[in-house]
Amino acid sequence: MKTGLCKALGIEYPIFAFTHCRDVVAAVTNAGAFGVLGAVGFDPDQLEVELNWIDERVGEKPYGIDVIIPNKYEGLGERDPLKLKAMLSAAIPRSHREFADEILDGLGIPDLPDSDEDHDGLYMTEATSAPQIDVALRHPKVRLIANALGTPPPEVVRQIQDSGRMVGALCGSPRHAVKHVEAGLDFIIAQGGEGGGHTGEIGSVVLWPEVVDIAGDIPVIAAGGIGSGRQMHAALALGAQGVWCGSIWLTVAEAATVPAELQSLLDAGTNDTVRSRSFTGKHVRMLRNEWTDAWEREGAPSPLSSPLQMMLAGRSLARVDRYPDQGQAVALTPVGQIVGRMKQRFRARQQVMALVDEYLETNERLNELLSEENS
Repeated sequence: MKTGLCKALGIEYPIFAFTHCRDVVAAVTNAGAFGVLGAVGFDPDQLEVELNWIDERVGEKPYGIDVIIPNKYEGLGERDPLKLKAMLSAAIPRSHREFADEILDGLGIPDLPDSDEDHDGLYMTEATSAPQIDVALRHPKVRLIANALGTPPPEVVRQIQDSGRMVGALCGSPRHAVKHVEAGLDFIIAQGGEGGGHTGEIGSVVLWPEVVDIAGDIPVIAAGGIGSGRQMHAALALGAQGVWCGSIWLTVAEAATVPAELQSLLDAGTNDTVRSRSFTGKHVRMLRNEWTDAWEREGAPSPLSSPLQMMLAGRSLARVDRYPDQGQAVALTPVGQIVGRMKQRFRARQQVMALVDEYLETNERLNELLSEENS
């Protein structure tokens, strides 16, 4: 399992675990795989705390972070976060704010006691992600930085590569992969439409080999609903040098998933996800619920563009966070179609080893088929 990417990073297993939970990053990394902390939602000071915490617990092992700098978004070019936030907040129509509140009000979810507080968080812009990258580059154990939406700006690519680290990005289509290659990225994450979070429509088995062919010598990491060693074997057989998993870490023992959300994940089936623009303004695969359905009903306003829609959702997120038991009907839970197989809770190390063991069993079974054919 020592792919070229494993050797370059000095890791034992080609498993890349995307998670917003520092405990999972540390546990996966210590198990011989590669933890990747999703930085969205952390301001620079908070991210510094998270990375210091991880540094203290992983020895000399490497890990990574994931940021979000879309190629296109409202307010592109404004680098001052405060100015950008004020401009974008003013651009959210009152009718959209009222519609979002009506969804939660109709379900009896209590309003926030601090109703005048600002909940328009700013995410998914260069103004918010560039400071996160600056923080990450102060931590030598951060060896890889991935951009979740599109090719990073050229100056960001140079900044990361000049520091001696690897920079890459996700893609959901061959044309995105071409742009990544032209930008000189160090790796490409090819994510099929089955995956959770921001995703395209093309299925993994179709997308992975096509991106591998486009990438040439650039390592490709396969993503998109991966949750088993058999899938990992298939990904490597199709030319990938690793697998990028996110959903399966939501239910591990170390995850900071609240009990109500955890139960909704354990109860969900393969058909219980939907690609929706109702969270961030871009298509996100997430659990289907009253929130996602409401934005699809006749007469509903169209979701706003990015990052306006995510700012709009901020107040609803705050209400769900404050009242998680009542709020699960509208909780915004990105997760892939693999959720239908997430029925047991493991520790992160057990999850890593389950992937490895099933990979090896699959490899042995296929080798036996070849032996029988030649006997």
